Amino acid sequence: MIRVHVICEGQTEEMFVNELLQPVFLARGIHLVPALVGKPGRKGGNFKFERLHSDVENRLLGERQAYCTTFFDYYGLPQSFPGKDTLADNADIHSKATAVQEAMTSELERLIGQEPMRRFIPFVQMYEFEALLFSDPEAFARGVDLEKLEAELVQITAQFDSPEHINNSPHTAPSKRVKALIPGYQKPLMGTLAALEVGLAAMRDKCTLFNAWLDRLEALAAAQAK
Repeated sequence: MIRVHVICEGQTEEMFVNELLQPVFLARGIHLVPALVGKPGRKGGNFKFERLHSDVENRLLGERQAYCTTFFDYYGLPQSFPGKDTLADNADIHSKATAVQEAMTSELERLIGQEPMRRFIPFVQMYEFEALLFSDPEAFARGVDLEKLEAELVQITAQFDSPEHINNSPHTAPSKRVKALIPGYQKPLMGTLAALEVGLAAMRDKCTLFNAWLDRLEALAAAQAK
């Protein structure tokens, strides 16, 4: 069984890995091990590079056969994070994600070493976990038991090329849009319920960055089988 440590930004991402990704990947011989960035017991957020460095190093050097990946968003990163300030705000999402992933990996290689970093798979989603839920607005509405919101969720989705393009203004980021429609929105619980209803297939179909990350994780099993 291949072990992949998934360093998550928050509790919602951790629950997402356990509830949606884990069953799929276990069937492929890959055991995902999610954990929040930083010290045990913290609730997530405040994704500083120093915390990430410590977590990646501990996992790659502590388990010489295990892999390590990340699951956090570009939107919430501080400007001091490697690669965050290299592109203009209007750069396309693929360029932004690539810039951060490459700079982060390069700095981790400098600190940890190239050999263990061969087992590191970076992933940066763009505008928060909630963006994935817009992959199927109808299912999103059902998942939070508010089917009356379907039309508004469809309208939001229609404004962008994909869910991963939903923008990062402090007022119009995905989570802000959701909270405006659902004042009592409880992210870990309601977000996970909505994600289960939307389903992994819809997310992979609509979100190319997210799908590319899962493709890389799935490829680990194929590489081991050779």
